[in-house]
Amino acid sequence: MRVRLRFAKLGKVRWTSHRDVARMWERAFRRVDLRLAYTEGFSPRPKVSFGLALSTGHESDAEYLDLVFADEVELEALSVSLTDALPDGIAVTGAVPLAERAPALQEAVTAVVWHVEPTRADGSPIDASELGQHVDRAMGLPALPTSRRRKGRDVEEDVMPVIRRCELRSTNPVSLEMELTTQPRSAKPGDVLAGIARAVGLQEGLADARSLRTHQWIERDGTRLEPLAADTRPRALEARAS
Repeated sequence: MRVRLRFAKLGKVRWTSHRDVARMWERAFRRVDLRLAYTEGFSPRPKVSFGLALSTGHESDAEYLDLVFADEVELEALSVSLTDALPDGIAVTGAVPLAERAPALQEAVTAVVWHVEPTRADGSPIDASELGQHVDRAMGLPALPTSRRRKGRDVEEDVMPVIRRCELRSTNPVSLEMELTTQPRSAKPGDVLAGIARAVGLQEGLADARSLRTHQWIERDGTRLEPLAADTRPRALEARAS
């Protein structure tokens, strides 16, 4: 049985790396005594596939995980039991049966939405009206070059093609909503803020005091779907299968 889970990663656990989060899930599967399906060959591995990696220090309401069970499972009970077995800050918020030939999440997701709370790079607050002016000015430019670290060296990249929206959302705390593409390349909220600061000549720079991923989107033929609504097996089929 193939299943797609949605989970949140909030609070102190945001400082846990993607690899360590994967280990947390493996321990949770053992605690709940779930029978996962395994690959064949000399080194069998559980059929577990994570979606887009979340950078250490970032939080999320919308992380996804695909897995294959050796047996049929009851999804409502699964969500509760796994949440109880996972560390504080990680909670399963949805589970659906998945179609057999569903594309991998890393290939299917095309855009993500972030709630970002910026500050000046030294940690001091920035006024909402000033930030709004900087964002409006930067978004009106043809390019937004920034320096990014790749494979041990600094490279110049234009992050403007990645940005679909970057808008002031609230003033207390000051926050932006960013919608960023993931294909053919992506950017982190901090990269966008660095590009804005550089474009408008903000010498002290901008940093993301908090970045929360709120949505991931799969887009096909003009339709936008949340991953729990894409490539899933109808519940009616699920009931007949059991």
